Amino acid sequence: MSLIEIRKRCLIVETTYHEGGPVVDKPLKLAAACAVIRNPYAGRYEPDLMPFMAELRSLGTLLAQELVDTLGKDNIEVYSKAAIVGVNGEMEHGAVWHEAGGWAMRSLLGDPKSMVPAVKAVANAGYRMMVPVHYIHASYVRSHFNSIEVGIQDAPRPNEILFALVMGTGGRVHSRLGGLLKENVSVHDGQR
Repeated sequence: MSLIEIRKRCLIVETTYHEGGPVVDKPLKLAAACAVIRNPYAGRYEPDLMPFMAELRSLGTLLAQELVDTLGKDNIEVYSKAAIVGVNGEMEHGAVWHEAGGWAMRSLLGDPKSMVPAVKAVANAGYRMMVPVHYIHASYVRSHFNSIEVGIQDAPRPNEILFALVMGTGGRVHSRLGGLLKENVSVHDGQR
């Protein structure tokens, strides 16, 4: 029996044309692909979460592919992941997404080196969170530090988990605060 039972999915696409300055030639798109699943460990302690983490790779691939199809693989410059665990679960039930979600995005994007930022919480249905993103090839590219809000009105229910992956097409619109630029990444260690 599969540990993954999807109740619903959601795709959020946010397009920014300007932030009060001039309209940009190429709008920034940030997208989040979400899935709400039954938490197989809600209400009880499970010492071995590794089978769940391994099985979640298929869900990660499904959500990552949806984002690649939506934004176009060659356009993707930022990424992240998130989990909201219903109140009958525990934080560790969301932490399984670190490997499964991150692995899926890296695999589809050609193994970028930057760590995949993440956020997770245990919360009630309707909880929304800001998910931080950064540049896929170097974590210290300041222009690409940004975020997108993720949440679904009726999720997660107490015995559910909402898993999300996020990708976007660039840095902040009108970024002008200096720091490392994507064009100057030279070390290729995922940081600089």
